[in-house]
Amino acid sequence: MTLLFNTMTLVVLPFWFLMIVLPRWKWTQKIIASPWIILPPVLGYSLLSVPHMPELVAVFMNPTPDTVASALSKPWGGTMFWAYAAAFDLFVGRWMYFDAQEREIHPVWVGFPLFIAIFLGPLGFLLYTIVRGIHHLSQKKNPSS
Repeated sequence: MTLLFNTMTLVVLPFWFLMIVLPRWKWTQKIIASPWIILPPVLGYSLLSVPHMPELVAVFMNPTPDTVASALSKPWGGTMFWAYAAAFDLFVGRWMYFDAQEREIHPVWVGFPLFIAIFLGPLGFLLYTIVRGIHHLSQKKNPSS
């Protein structure tokens, strides 16, 4: 289980590195453009969730903090959640990366929210929406830039 847990971390890190450190490199754009980059953690999630589907369905039928905590407290549940977070955070980070390019937000302003999104996905997204809003307001004040 530890190997799969660590693998779920390692398979996404190169993509985060490219988006944060080399955002304008032509290969970064080509690599990140592929939705397939999210496949490895999705496969890891699937490997863990399918065999435990009866337990997961029971949680979904009665979702309480206790039933969710019970499933996540097991090694397979914690690893499954880690794979889920890796996939979803990368999906959102990928969207932030392309949205920033489309809006011509300088990579310096996007790097920090992307970095935070690796570890605390929703907070990284929140930071990016703030950056996006500030950028939008600055464009309204100075339309020539």
